[in-house]
Amino acid sequence: MPPTSQSRPRRRGTTKLPDTLTIAQARRIALAAQGFNFPDRTKKITWAHMAPMVKRINLLQIDSVNVVVRSHYMPLFSRLGAYSHDTLDQRTFGRAKRAFFEAWAHEASLLPLELHPLMRWRMARARNGDGTYGSMSRFAIDEKSYLDTVLDFVTRNGPTGASEVPGGGKSEGGWWGWSRGKLALETLFDQGLVTTATRRGFERLYDIPERVIAPEILAIRTPSEADSIRQLLELSARAHGVGTETDLRDYFRLPVAEAKTALAELVESQVLHPVAVQGWKQAAYMHRDAPMPRKAGGTALLSPFDPIVWERARAERLFDFHYRIEIYTPAHKRQFGYYVLPFLMRDRIVGRVCLKADRQANVLRANAAHIESHAEPEATATALAGELKLMASWLGLSAVEVEPKGALSRTLKALL
Repeated sequence: MPPTSQSRPRRRGTTKLPDTLTIAQARRIALAAQGFNFPDRTKKITWAHMAPMVKRINLLQIDSVNVVVRSHYMPLFSRLGAYSHDTLDQRTFGRAKRAFFEAWAHEASLLPLELHPLMRWRMARARNGDGTYGSMSRFAIDEKSYLDTVLDFVTRNGPTGASEVPGGGKSEGGWWGWSRGKLALETLFDQGLVTTATRRGFERLYDIPERVIAPEILAIRTPSEADSIRQLLELSARAHGVGTETDLRDYFRLPVAEAKTALAELVESQVLHPVAVQGWKQAAYMHRDAPMPRKAGGTALLSPFDPIVWERARAERLFDFHYRIEIYTPAHKRQFGYYVLPFLMRDRIVGRVCLKADRQANVLRANAAHIESHAEPEATATALAGELKLMASWLGLSAVEVEPKGALSRTLKALL
């Protein structure tokens, strides 16, 4: 009887993959997979540097909060250093150089254009009544004729904002207080019948895919749903290096049952290798091509929506770092601040800083600076001071000011 994939030794080249990992090994594997390999963040960064990193991490999560900078700009800064926002903007919305499309992936995200075929299964589900959000699915049924009217309007008129849709009504305010027109456009977006042509400020302007996405991308054959989910799960595993089933599924928010099937197939084909990670209760899986460096990490402030920390349970397992965003927490109940960025130094998260880009005063404000219990204050403050200066320069701000809140603030203020 031939050996099963479970009993055959897993190998990368001539090296047998390990069956167990220490938490330090898992941390280094995860950081290296995400592009944290002690990069030189002082050199001039161009699209030639950015493109491979985008391909490595697969997506940039979008968020409306602009306290420091829009979240999709941060991951490349954290990994590569200061770059021109215009470089990313041109690749995001420029007609000639577009490299991204927007879709619901890990929440609203920018994805490389070549992933468009792999996301069509989700659009097809939405068209068949299983949308990203139940409100969209219900709207598609209850307002079908209005959806047709809105789609026809966009087709005839080109890039359209929610306020321009006939019969759209007024927004009720707030992030989810969508008007009838906005809900129609978002439902059509979920279904893949319109996409983001560009943005006006942060407002999406919608158009039909044929006028936005390159014809050669639209012409690619649509894989089956099962093939798409399996390929996305493998991309997730590459981006993680090592992760639990939940970690791998969460990256592209894949459905549970289908992801379990895909996971079993990837293990059977030896693309993924089961491993036990020290201190993890859940089984873990390592991609056969995952780097296993002796050292990995860097010096970087991280967006709350960075892939290395966005799954809060994983951040706790990897870094012993309990992290919650407190934007929606009443001010008097906040522990660390309104908009708090974790601070990575070498292969540990050593602190967190509540930041605000005060553009009117031309200052980057550190409203609070906290240190983790395992970190050394002087070294942490020194590294953080350099990172804050780099970020201020990248954002076009002339200075950094530190408020006297948090155990690290006094030392940090003295250095700045």
